[in-house]
Amino acid sequence: MIIVDTGFWVALFDHNDHFHQRAVDYMKKAPEPFVSTLPVMTEAAYLLQKSGGAIRSIAFARAHVRGAFSVFGVENWHWPRIVELMERYANLPMDLADASLVVLAEELGHGRILSIDQRDFNAYRWKNHHPFQNLFAVPSP
Repeated sequence: MIIVDTGFWVALFDHNDHFHQRAVDYMKKAPEPFVSTLPVMTEAAYLLQKSGGAIRSIAFARAHVRGAFSVFGVENWHWPRIVELMERYANLPMDLADASLVVLAEELGHGRILSIDQRDFNAYRWKNHHPFQNLFAVPSP
């Protein structure tokens, strides 16, 4: 399963986003199913609603209902790790959505992610030392 961050969802559902076509193209050829977290879904729905009104956030929710991606359940026992991560990366700072994705990577045992946020996901480490592999990394000019 490929982990998906907020920025990819926003790009996919916001036709005015700079990375929209790239996200659509990736979605069409995705080699594995997508997985995200509820904190990421909440953040993405908020940003989509803010940029384009209810239509975009509803389309995003419908995609989940149709099975376009699954949602990893953050459980009570994950919260100490989430807090630890947010403290560790407070200088960036790490938000709840990003911390939930690090926990998801630790549960899956890999860090294959789709993210616009190259700075942070280049810095984050799952299981404290494994780097993420950003499959949506923007090539350097």
